[in-house]
Amino acid sequence: MRHNSLLFNAELIQRYDVAGPRYTSYPTAVQFNEQFNGSDYHQCVVKSNASGKPLSLYFHIPFCDTVCFYCACNKVVTKDYTRSKKYLHYLDKEMHLQSKLFDSQRKVEQLHWGGGTPTFLNISEMQALMASTHKYFTLLDDDKGEYSIEIDPRSVTGETITALRQLGFNRMSLGVQDFDPLVQRAVNRIQPKSQTLEVIASARENNVKSLSIDLIYGLPLQTCKGFMQTLTEVIEANPDRLSIFNYAHLPKMFKPQRRINEKELPSATEKLQILQKTIEYLTDAGYVYIGMDHFAKPDDELAIAQENGSLYRNFQGYSTHAECDLVAMGITSIAQVANSYSQNVKDLESYYACLDKGELPLFRGILLEHDDVLRRAVITQLICHFKLSFVSIAKTFDIDFYNYFSSELKKLMLMQKDGLLQITEEGIRVHPPGRLLIRNICMVFDKYLNNTERRFSKVI
Repeated sequence: MRHNSLLFNAELIQRYDVAGPRYTSYPTAVQFNEQFNGSDYHQCVVKSNASGKPLSLYFHIPFCDTVCFYCACNKVVTKDYTRSKKYLHYLDKEMHLQSKLFDSQRKVEQLHWGGGTPTFLNISEMQALMASTHKYFTLLDDDKGEYSIEIDPRSVTGETITALRQLGFNRMSLGVQDFDPLVQRAVNRIQPKSQTLEVIASARENNVKSLSIDLIYGLPLQTCKGFMQTLTEVIEANPDRLSIFNYAHLPKMFKPQRRINEKELPSATEKLQILQKTIEYLTDAGYVYIGMDHFAKPDDELAIAQENGSLYRNFQGYSTHAECDLVAMGITSIAQVANSYSQNVKDLESYYACLDKGELPLFRGILLEHDDVLRRAVITQLICHFKLSFVSIAKTFDIDFYNYFSSELKKLMLMQKDGLLQITEEGIRVHPPGRLLIRNICMVFDKYLNNTERRFSKVI
């Protein structure tokens, strides 16, 4: 069934539904190693400063007051709201250390608070965190930056939304997952629809530029009919973007998921039906398929960036700021500075101990080789734009594309035979049936997959 640029083919999807990376980075975090240290990071910052690129800042706020059973995020579940005060004190310390490394003239064009639940913080704490950020970095004051925050509608009021807008946040992402009370109880996330709609209304009243809603399909007790009801109610709220995530049940990796009753999970057939109906519904409603799990209105920045070839993908998902180096702060956060990725320690105790010693709380990372940068460029073109120019890659990296990727091109021939893509002298163009399977196509260019355990979710 064809809808805009997608073609849903259940037989192909089932055949290609293997585990694979989401490519928020390449190489993926599986390749990060503990040999990467502060000296490596400092050298990358020197290169980054020489580039003069603008900056992107990410802050990880790990606290949640309840645990959602499906969650695979790094979080600290607590009812003790005083714990955030200490954490913010140490975030300030980390910002101070980072700010001494980076050129103060570099403007912050992108900023994101993620978690956990960033709205675990009270308004005064949010104001204090933003004040510290202003102190250490050069933020934009004209509302032209992409300053976003993840919001749990259960933890905010209209006053909170107003305060966030005054702090400069102009993009908000609301976690919803499903409006069905039975599903909500099964995953321990009780969130009345009225509560969510009130937050959306407040965001509109405060002229938030882009409002995104997150849903998850594949949760316990979900049915196609029930999920379509949620989707109908969400679309009535008129969000600018939607993320429709596939629930990956990996209880061996994520302890909260062990509390989910596996017998209540929808079948693979039911999940496929939900996916198909979701695609039909959203495309008929005028949303553009950006890629992976993301849809946006045609006039949204993501859709415009995809149209003009400037769309990018990083640890926050699809982005419009490919030119920025990403400085990440807080536990488990991942930075991208020059040709490197680095990740902070994952627990509070280690985080506090490093900063008490005056050290950046680095845990692991990776310095990218020429081949890594090359393959990252290939994967980025494919996953963002569903096409690849051999000429642009060959010119940028001074290679003969056909010789360099001869084995990969042979592997793609089967996908071409299956109608997922077309290989021409100019490059690769992904056909509508292949867009839902873009991760599979990208995996062909991932040199690490055959050498590492596949600790990833299914592609569909």
